[in-house]
Amino acid sequence: MEPGNLTRVSEFLLLGLSEEPELQPLLFGLFLSMYLITVLGNLLMILAVSSDPHLHTPMYFFLSNLSFVDICFTSTTVPKMLLNIQTQSKVITYEGCITQMYFFLLFVTLDVCLLTVMAYDRFVAICHPLHYMAIMHPWLCGLLVLVSWIMCVLISLLYSLMTLRLSFCTDLEIPHFFCELNQMIQLACSDTFLNTLVMYFVSVLLGSGSLAGIFYSYSKIVSSIRAMSSAQGKYKAFATCASHLSVVSLFYCTGLGVYLSSAVTHSSRSSATASVMYTMVTPMLNPFIYSLRNKDIKGSLKRVLGVIGTKGRIVLRLKKCP
Repeated sequence: MEPGNLTRVSEFLLLGLSEEPELQPLLFGLFLSMYLITVLGNLLMILAVSSDPHLHTPMYFFLSNLSFVDICFTSTTVPKMLLNIQTQSKVITYEGCITQMYFFLLFVTLDVCLLTVMAYDRFVAICHPLHYMAIMHPWLCGLLVLVSWIMCVLISLLYSLMTLRLSFCTDLEIPHFFCELNQMIQLACSDTFLNTLVMYFVSVLLGSGSLAGIFYSYSKIVSSIRAMSSAQGKYKAFATCASHLSVVSLFYCTGLGVYLSSAVTHSSRSSATASVMYTMVTPMLNPFIYSLRNKDIKGSLKRVLGVIGTKGRIVLRLKKCP
């Protein structure tokens, strides 16, 4: 590429999911609804865990952290997409794009780390039930979350700094609804070999390490469940893992589906559509999956909603009083 074709980048264009004008109101309504459900559902999960002393256990501590990360995860991409649809503008500044990419990578890698930590928590709870509270001490739980944050911050920083060294040409259209790392690398005019190498190396290392930890934990869990003599004990043990296993399957299957679809179709637009599954659908469904068959969460949510409803009625009555 000749130097004359390179330019100082000030902004990119996010093409979104569709450029059809008649589809924009539908997309705006759909994604606004999904975003509000995601934020509200995960906030209620955090409130339910924090307000009920019976839920102050390692499993629910990690669950509340996952809910917080999911709120942040969707908030890095959806509000900007909704703003672009509403204002009919596709522009995002260079600084805004790098910032969005950094936080997106931070929270998606945090999701991976927290799901792995939660698998270890279930492994200890089922395979070493008598020593569970001794092993999963509050300081260890805090340390696991802290290490996850530090590791993910460094990984996201590495990706972002590697992207900052790239030069871009005049074609600055990103066929996606957010600044996705792979799309940024494809737009670059300078040599991207090192960026691609680092991206795949870190992704494979993180993904394979996480999956290895989850598979190991569940292989031990299955062995422990099979060794139980009581059918009720087996059911109870499996029930404690079912929600986590569902979330892990949903997250990894949708994420894998995105990259397989992009590899097969070679279409950036179809990849962007598929990525809605793990960027929006998965965080939205997580609170429902964890509360659907969990009596403790259901009871706590009913109390939280009852308190909110009572306070709302009191406020309305006070407003009606002269």
